[in-house]
Amino acid sequence: MNSTIQKIYFRSDQAKAYTLLSPALILVIFAMAAPMIVMIFTSFNTQISMIEIDRTFTTGRYEDFFSKPIFSMLLFRSVKISFFVTLLTLVTTYPLAYYIAFYVKKNKMLWIVLMTLPFWTSYLLRVFSWRVILGNKGVINSALMGTGMIDEPLGFLLYNQAAVIITLSHAWAAFAILPLYVSLDKIDKSLLEASYDLGNTKFETFWRVTFPLSLPGVIGAILIIFIPTVGDYVTPQLVGGTDGRMLSNMIQSLFGRANNFPLGAASAVLMLTTVCLIAALVTYITKKVSMRMS
Repeated sequence: MNSTIQKIYFRSDQAKAYTLLSPALILVIFAMAAPMIVMIFTSFNTQISMIEIDRTFTTGRYEDFFSKPIFSMLLFRSVKISFFVTLLTLVTTYPLAYYIAFYVKKNKMLWIVLMTLPFWTSYLLRVFSWRVILGNKGVINSALMGTGMIDEPLGFLLYNQAAVIITLSHAWAAFAILPLYVSLDKIDKSLLEASYDLGNTKFETFWRVTFPLSLPGVIGAILIIFIPTVGDYVTPQLVGGTDGRMLSNMIQSLFGRANNFPLGAASAVLMLTTVCLIAALVTYITKKVSMRMS
């Protein structure tokens, strides 16, 4: 019996794959799935005191979320900021990935490494660097005041939504370059030559051939950037100020000083649900656009 099972196992590539993936799968279950399940169950409870939670099932925390305008406002702001972060990051990283894929002939990986090298530093350090750059005594204000272009520091550079968008776009740029480059580099160059032979211009070739074929990388970059930035806490906390606070900052407060675990859990569940729905919608729309363009 054991020998038969061993023969089946060694002949089955799928069984070997599941065996190799099992440690990672167990880690994902315990590190992500289990806390998520606990969070969902907690969202249907009620905080009675500092240390006591009523486990009676109730949807009151979700009613609290939608009855208080600040929660909906922060959720909308989080999605809006993440949208502009994703858009700005794609606009700045797509040309770089395109240049490396089609114009760099040697040492492409060296270019990728050099572009991503600054992002190997601490995320917190990069956020703090933008706080220094955009501050009243930062690089920009010091340079403008040194040249006599302004007499007083520009206060609107920091502690607002624009500062959060700029900082997050820079922080996640490296994660967008990689899927875009891989997608562009895999494009068969003979297809571009065939498009030119048919009389298409460079722009027409890009729009009809290159861009549709690179959409898998675009989708990957969108999801990689949008999903984590919606729930980012550090950046709005350090450079956002009152105007740049996001729902993640409210959730941290609910789990911290406010000591309302069920409402914090309900807010997190609703934010996660919103992100999943938007990600599914973006994937669906992009695939439809790709089918029409192909």
